Amino acid sequence: MPHFVIDCSDDVLTVQPEEFIIEQVHVTAHASGLFEENDIKVRVRPFGKYAVGNRKVSFIHVFADIMEGRTTEQKAQLSNSIVRKLTSLFPDTAYIAMNVRDFEQATYCNRSMVD
Repeated sequence: MPHFVIDCSDDVLTVQPEEFIIEQVHVTAHASGLFEENDIKVRVRPFGKYAVGNRKVSFIHVFADIMEGRTTEQKAQLSNSIVRKLTSLFPDTAYIAMNVRDFEQATYCNRSMVD
């Protein structure tokens, strides 16, 4: 926790390498001050078949799943900073977006929490 899953058109990876994108989202998320560095998880899922407005144009969308408890303002700033970073890395990609979803601590479970 948190998880940043980056859906993108596969052509995005010809502009910047996948590892660099992961690193930049990680660094930006950590710089927000909302997360411990070792807790941040980032993944990229490129798509070869997709449609954006019924056309095949480049896109990047980040889905952030974070533990509940942050303010709307903190989540908005997180989205803004990551979209700004991606926009600087991909100036020719018109569709760059992000959303933040909270998950409940009461229903969260990971391996270290079970016997």
